[in-house]
Amino acid sequence: MDDHGLLFNALIYLFAAILFVPLAQYLGLGAVLGYLLAGVVIGPWGLGIITDVQDIIHFAEFGVVLLLFLIGLELNPKRLWEMRKPILGMGSFQVFITGILIFAIALLFNLSWQVALIAAMGLSLSSTAIALQTLKEQNLLDTPAGNKGFSILLFQDIAVIPMITLVPLLGVAQASSNDESGWLVALKVLGVIFALVLFGRYLTRPIFRIIAKAKTKEIFTAFSLALVIGIALLMQSVGMSMALGAFLAGVLLAESEYRHQLESDIEPFKGLLLGLFFIAVGMAIDFGLLLEDPVLILSLVALLVVIKFLVLFSMTWLFKVPTRQRYLFSFVLSQGGEFAFVLLTFATSVSALPVEIAAILTVVVALSMLTTPLLMIINAKFIEPRFSAVSSVPMDKVEPEDNQVVIAGFGRFGQIVARLLHANKIGTTIIDHNPDHIERVRKFGFKVFYGDITRLDLLHSAGLDKAKLFVLAVDDRQKGIQAVEMIREHYPHVKIIARAWDMIHAYDLLDHDVEIFERETFDSALRLGSKALNILGMPAHKAHIASQQFREHDLQLLLRMYAVHQDQSEIINLAQQARIDLEKLFEADQDVLDHDVEKEWN
Repeated sequence: MDDHGLLFNALIYLFAAILFVPLAQYLGLGAVLGYLLAGVVIGPWGLGIITDVQDIIHFAEFGVVLLLFLIGLELNPKRLWEMRKPILGMGSFQVFITGILIFAIALLFNLSWQVALIAAMGLSLSSTAIALQTLKEQNLLDTPAGNKGFSILLFQDIAVIPMITLVPLLGVAQASSNDESGWLVALKVLGVIFALVLFGRYLTRPIFRIIAKAKTKEIFTAFSLALVIGIALLMQSVGMSMALGAFLAGVLLAESEYRHQLESDIEPFKGLLLGLFFIAVGMAIDFGLLLEDPVLILSLVALLVVIKFLVLFSMTWLFKVPTRQRYLFSFVLSQGGEFAFVLLTFATSVSALPVEIAAILTVVVALSMLTTPLLMIINAKFIEPRFSAVSSVPMDKVEPEDNQVVIAGFGRFGQIVARLLHANKIGTTIIDHNPDHIERVRKFGFKVFYGDITRLDLLHSAGLDKAKLFVLAVDDRQKGIQAVEMIREHYPHVKIIARAWDMIHAYDLLDHDVEIFERETFDSALRLGSKALNILGMPAHKAHIASQQFREHDLQLLLRMYAVHQDQSEIINLAQQARIDLEKLFEADQDVLDHDVEKEWN
């Protein structure tokens, strides 16, 4: 391809992404589906602007490689070791059970057992790129479903190695003189991994240090890319997955002081190449085969997705995925994977798989990838709300325990209040609205009830008529204010204290006569500011006094601003004057404590 062709194609890819991805995001379809649709439109079966699909797929696979490298950077070896049970347990279960079912169905289509086995191995794999990108896009990677899904994907990437090793044994091609015995291949793999461990632990830091001293950002970026690509190609040369090699490299560098710089340098390339990979998948869909026999192709796509969904959904019971995330977990891994393309192509090259069957399976895998964004939309719009809606999730029967305190909200704020009260033998009734959260904290011995705090019958069942104190610590500000209004009307004897998100929320609480509140991040930020003053040379006692003076001054300012909070210009004037007053206050109190007190503080 000449330079003009290369630049022209690059322009087409970029414009297709710019056009379709924001459109898909606007329609709520997600970025992945936008890329896939862009590929379909510009590909051979769309407008036909781009026809050289296979070369683009091979190039764009580095997007998956970079994605796995960045994920590896987030996992140090210790955390990876802690994940060994879900990786081996859940991963092997999913691949084995899915493979057995697909193998049995393939035999029903009168395929030979060798072809059926290759199809089962290829179709048992899910798309690492689509699943991880979807989870990251929706901030779900750190959820229980996200963690377990990642474990399965990691096992699949490892399982590709023995699968590729097995494929030539199933073909009719004779072994060439260059073929190596299995033990020699295994020895090479172990040697490369050992060399990678040594390189990652002992050589990368000195090299990065030398490059960093040059203070040339583009050279650091160039070395980062060269490192990932070099390791990926080295792994591929011994028959391992490039993505798995990049992941191992990331894990080895996870504790490096250059980890964050590596992330920031590689992230843009990862995003572009991964988008290009999805575009290439869309372009690779052979709509000719689909038009030739649409019933067969679409039936196979539906069969593949349903089989994988049922296997994955059954795993959510066995491996205790939270109820609310079971459909999410099952949908996000229900497609075929990019490594199926690699396995099917390799199988045809060694005459282990007929070309026409490989073509059908490739289309099935590609079309199954299109289903995942759609299934995630169905989950978000129709299934997820069913679990979060109060009407569909039965409210716990709150048994009155005559406790002095009722706490609404058992998140990061409410938990601290509850633990302090429990430590002092003060009984509490705790109400929260997140079913998964409740299920998790109950394992730690807390008795938390599910319910909507804006329901009067729930507040009554919680024993608010006998309680002395109501602690408001819910995330939903509007529901919190509604609950305050209800308590003020029906339980005027109950004192209310609250968590305030910020100054505006504090004004809302004051409007409803809640005079005792704490802004969520105020005290922690104040303590950190005090430590900053101390680190910068201010004696400890003065830093402490300064923080306390600031606290008192800020509270008075909040109350003064609240009196005029409807007048924006007056608030600005107050804030400007308060800054001047605070500086004068600190100047006047610089020498409050003598040397002995200062020595005692330090």
